[in-house]
Amino acid sequence: MDIKAISAAQKYSAAKPAVLADENSSSLLQDTASDFAQVLANSETAAKESMIGDADPHALVQALAQTELVVETAVAVRNKVVEAYQEILRMPV
Repeated sequence: MDIKAISAAQKYSAAKPAVLADENSSSLLQDTASDFAQVLANSETAAKESMIGDADPHALVQALAQTELVVETAVAVRNKVVEAYQEILRMPV
């Protein structure tokens, strides 16, 4: 076996943990998704209460502002992911 092949195999083995998913990052992603869903649910509840006249108008405006911020953040993250994917596709092989 060639020494270069052994060296390449050792370097691959050393770099492999860097690309594996971290347990903390997956739980962070799950927490973020559940927070996103919770903000949307709170906004929907405030809107429903507002329609039947049980809600404070200030609470409705606050819930809608939080929802707008969360949706804008999600769209910005999505755009960055798509941009990174397109950049990877443009890389020469």
